Amino acid sequence: MVGASDFKRNVVLAMNAKALSVQDPSSLKHMDQNDSCSTPRKEMQNGALTKVESVYGYSKKLQDDLEMLGRKIKQHEENIKFLKTQKNQVDDSILDMQVSLGKYHSASGPLNDNDSLSHSQSEEEVIEQILRHDKSAAGILCLLKTRHIIQASNLTLTKDVLGIVATLGKVHDENLSRLMSEYIGLENMLAIVCKTYEGVKCLETYDTEGSVNKSAGIHGLGASIGRHLDGRHIVICLDYLRPYVGEFVADDPQRRLELFKPRLPNGECPPGFLGFAVNMINVDSTNLYCVTTSGFGLRETLFYNLFSRLQVYRTRTEMLAALPSISDGALSLDGGIIRTTGIFSLGSREDVGVRFPVSSGMLNLPLNYFETENQIKEMNWRKQTLQEDMKREQALLSHAKFNFEIKKQEFVKFLAESSSLASPHQFQGGRERLTPR
Repeated sequence: MVGASDFKRNVVLAMNAKALSVQDPSSLKHMDQNDSCSTPRKEMQNGALTKVESVYGYSKKLQDDLEMLGRKIKQHEENIKFLKTQKNQVDDSILDMQVSLGKYHSASGPLNDNDSLSHSQSEEEVIEQILRHDKSAAGILCLLKTRHIIQASNLTLTKDVLGIVATLGKVHDENLSRLMSEYIGLENMLAIVCKTYEGVKCLETYDTEGSVNKSAGIHGLGASIGRHLDGRHIVICLDYLRPYVGEFVADDPQRRLELFKPRLPNGECPPGFLGFAVNMINVDSTNLYCVTTSGFGLRETLFYNLFSRLQVYRTRTEMLAALPSISDGALSLDGGIIRTTGIFSLGSREDVGVRFPVSSGMLNLPLNYFETENQIKEMNWRKQTLQEDMKREQALLSHAKFNFEIKKQEFVKFLAESSSLASPHQFQGGRERLTPR
């Protein structure tokens, strides 16, 4: 953009050049004979200067208008950015509260309380599912604890065993139970969880040649109750897991992890994102704190290592649309599974046979359930208000940008027209008109 002062200086110089060019060189020798011509020349120069001042003034006004519109555009853009930040924070709060209440449902719609109660899987059913795997380490331990209680209480090898993965957490929804169980697989669902490595060593011993001692540990235990252990099995040592070391959701009795929500390039949370699988597991209060020797609970150790930052979406379509924001895998409530970046699980759903138990409806509501429900309603109202404010600011921004473009075109046109004041052919034309004949 041409500066107003530069524009004025150039036009004045051009006008002065024009004024000098129309003078007859011989007049310099005969000043006393041409005194009568000096008055018209002065009037011409004064007229030119007046026109320059007028041009300069209008140029200055146009530039001031453009600067004012530019400031308006910047202010509206900053307002929209601030409102987006506020909306994202409200969205995050709503998501956290919905997860704490189990407010996530399949694409076909939420279940009512009666359906949830009639189809929910109880802890007893989970035990029965584990017992069907009678030649697994988990099946042997469950059989021992349910039908040989006295014998189990006196065994050293079971004292450090916290339980089986499938029995250490609950979810609010049967569909989510199936999906999460399928994601980690039957082998992990049947994994034995020990607090320390000493407990792991008690489960299996070896002879001098490094072979498994079938008469000791869990192998010997299985043989003693008529169940012979076949194949391999997974044992998880909590003390050796790398725990989550970030913050926790404030004032959450379940100590859910404060994980960063996924973001699209525009800064918003992907549509359909419901939360992280690790936070959708309900952990018994006795296992939330100080389970390991370092003071960690089950969520930040066991379940964080099983699910990491696995995201949960409402539909497969929404999950696939959010691919750029998925780093550690994702599930969708209609059956989609992304194992990790670039690895997709296709085909029909697979029932792994052992699933997490489902919380039994109204019997397991959080103490602050109704208070949180009201907070969600208030947050949704706040979100709607912010969206309306953003629409209004966007309309004002578009209007300001339109006015800026109109004013810019006007200024460019004015520069093109006013530059003709200094064009050589006009100076020549003016000189011919003033040259005596």
